[in-house]
Amino acid sequence: MLREAERPDARTVPGTAKRLRLVIRMAWYAPLLLLPLARVRAVVDADVARWVRVVRPPVEDRWSLLALLASYAEYRSLFYYRLRRAGVASAALAGVAAVVYPGERTLHLDCSDIGPGLFIQHGFATVVAARKVGANCWINQQVTIGFTSADDRPTLGDDVFVYAGAKVLGDITVGDGARVGANAVVLGDVPPHATAVGVPARMLPPKDSRPPRGA
Repeated sequence: MLREAERPDARTVPGTAKRLRLVIRMAWYAPLLLLPLARVRAVVDADVARWVRVVRPPVEDRWSLLALLASYAEYRSLFYYRLRRAGVASAALAGVAAVVYPGERTLHLDCSDIGPGLFIQHGFATVVAARKVGANCWINQQVTIGFTSADDRPTLGDDVFVYAGAKVLGDITVGDGARVGANAVVLGDVPPHATAVGVPARMLPPKDSRPPRGA
């Protein structure tokens, strides 16, 4: 189950204890693997691949999903979000599973379309109420991506990063590859590959188009 290259020598007690705790947690969360994933398998696999690249769980690839479910409450929230879009039966089972194996209780994914490969770092006190979130986005803790009225929700493109404490509000578009800096308040469109910083946010162009310092 654990990667051979990462198995510590028996004398490395802290490492051994940590891995033993992970194995025990994986055994506890193993029933989640019985939930019906067929209709969302591709997007779940994409999520797992992204999370594995970022957090590198010390297990063989075939156990990666279980290791993530056992280790990250915010991943469980994303997993249940996927299941709720896999049909009535899957949604009902996800609701039951969330009671027994809670996700991050202060993470709210109220979005009709979240692309594959979303990574949520920490995730507490975070609301994602966008119109759409593209593929391979990254969202940190204490973020609000929300609406100013029922129909005025942000749209995030692919490969967007939203850092801790940021707020993205209203019927706006954050373009592909854009960055929203920590604690920024974004009320207007962010061009692709630009960075939004400040309150209210101002736009910095892509790094490769900025003049060198001192120029």
